[in-house]
Amino acid sequence: MLICSAKAGDKNKVQDKFSVLPSGAVQLDGYLDGYIQKSIKNWNKGVVPYASFVDFFRNGRPQFALGEMWGKAVRSGCMFYRYTQDPELKRIMEATVKDLLSAQRADGSISCIEPEKQPDASDLWERKYVMLGLEEYYEWVNPDPAVLNALIKHADNIIYLIGHAPKTEITDVGWSATNIGYEACHVESSTLFEPFMRLYKWTNEQRYLDFASYIFEAGGTKNYNVFEMALNNVEPYKMAGHYPKAYETTSLFEGLVEYYRVTQNPEVLQMIQNYFNNVRTKEITIIGNGGSDQPYHPMVAGEAWGNTAVEQTNPDITRMMETCVGVTWMKFCSQVSRLTGTSSAMDEIEKYVYNGLIGAMKPEGDGFSYVNLLNGTKVNGEGWGWMFDSLHVTCCNLNGPMGLAYLPYVAVMRTDEGPVVNLYNTATADFVTAKGTTVQLKIETDFPRSGLVKIKILSDKPASFPVMLRIPGWSEKTSLSVNNKPVEVTPGTYAEIRRKWNPGDEMELQLDMRCRIVDAPKGSNRAGDHFNALIRGPIVLARDENIDENYNQPVNIVSEDGYVNIMPGKSSDGADSGMEFRVPVEGGFITVVDYASVNNWNGKHICTWLPTAE
Repeated sequence: MLICSAKAGDKNKVQDKFSVLPSGAVQLDGYLDGYIQKSIKNWNKGVVPYASFVDFFRNGRPQFALGEMWGKAVRSGCMFYRYTQDPELKRIMEATVKDLLSAQRADGSISCIEPEKQPDASDLWERKYVMLGLEEYYEWVNPDPAVLNALIKHADNIIYLIGHAPKTEITDVGWSATNIGYEACHVESSTLFEPFMRLYKWTNEQRYLDFASYIFEAGGTKNYNVFEMALNNVEPYKMAGHYPKAYETTSLFEGLVEYYRVTQNPEVLQMIQNYFNNVRTKEITIIGNGGSDQPYHPMVAGEAWGNTAVEQTNPDITRMMETCVGVTWMKFCSQVSRLTGTSSAMDEIEKYVYNGLIGAMKPEGDGFSYVNLLNGTKVNGEGWGWMFDSLHVTCCNLNGPMGLAYLPYVAVMRTDEGPVVNLYNTATADFVTAKGTTVQLKIETDFPRSGLVKIKILSDKPASFPVMLRIPGWSEKTSLSVNNKPVEVTPGTYAEIRRKWNPGDEMELQLDMRCRIVDAPKGSNRAGDHFNALIRGPIVLARDENIDENYNQPVNIVSEDGYVNIMPGKSSDGADSGMEFRVPVEGGFITVVDYASVNNWNGKHICTWLPTAE
């Protein structure tokens, strides 16, 4: 493998194809914003025990890894503030950051354990989230020099402790996979990669880039070089031996994207692209998330890559699709999208957002499921975490809101010349053209209930710039027009409309919302072969025990050329209760709803992969 050589001053040598719009420039309304507002009100501004999280750094923690909680809670809060500019949320973030900085030790460490015992197994993982929380605050809430100074001292303390002998090697610090009786992996500690690269970009200090290079050269885990494995196209579920932990590995590759932006190493780009394509095609299920316990990694509690795209109908699976995995995959896809401009990365985000992400959220937004099933009880809150009085806080409760906070971040982006519309939700997006003209895109739609999207150009004067619209890969029959004049499009690409725009010009996009029938992927277990799934646009449909006592009974769906002529049910008129449809089957009809709206927090069940009748 080619060793990267990078020096200070090299920051962001690679120009991303897309960049994000400024804070507050994108304002969503309706469908997606409803979930965002519930999460902000009832989680980030509601029940999150910020002070208790900080106390772990002051007084120690009763269980490993609890020091991650503060950073996870704060980074989503800061990203939500980026979107809303909510002064109450800002006050909450300011107060908890001030509280955390008061817990920083004289040696610079913000750690749950005393200096003489550092680092223990989860210390570096926790410190990673301290850095990410402070970085999100510094970038989006308040660029306070005291925060940057705290980050620098904290990072310098890590460098003091970690490195080649006589220091402790980073791959010697961690808990995996000795926690399940196998060889050491310790991928969790190497995820410091991303926050160190972010700190380097702000400071241009060579030592932070050197430390990132050290992580890269160490290979990410104790016994396997996962970067080389990605370069060699090793399937994700075979990476890192007995512990191909989906969440931590994807987080590590987020850091690799930041590293590539500086180093320009073509092998690093190939690693990123191989990992993205292999996860997308071999791990991600129909609801946009991945990882499973069976058949390959039963000891990793459904949190390891498991060839899940192929195995998703395997009836032996009891835990799969951790919310932490889905959100981190979504964030990695955002990185890939910005870096390369590929529309497939945004297709993946859309798939997860409309199905797996909001399908894992509690009805009032005050938490998320730990893992999710396609058939059975959809949600499961059991997993690593801690009780704060009566509140059970898990890693997934904390990560789920970050997925929602990313929606306005990625919904509309831009090139150097003009806007890029990625997600179709009612919204406004403000941007400034290369020649300084202020323009607003006004997006009107009830998507995903229908496929009609109207986008109007609002400005004070005419301006020339391109508009890029994502044409989803699933939308085989798509029509696009500008002021009623048709524009040719190709599924799975961006349509670029380059012209002089006049105030009031309108684009109309009609996406293909026909219902597709999908056959089971036929993995290792023949008992999983005889199933079908239904997908309407990006929306996965399912039978719900709450409204159908025969929800899991075999049926033969009536289809033609891969499509099913479904009919609207009682909830398809735009109500927030979800989408309901009648599906023709041999002998009659069944009722299905969108996967995301099925409420199994009451112990009821879902059937997404529908068993076929003999």
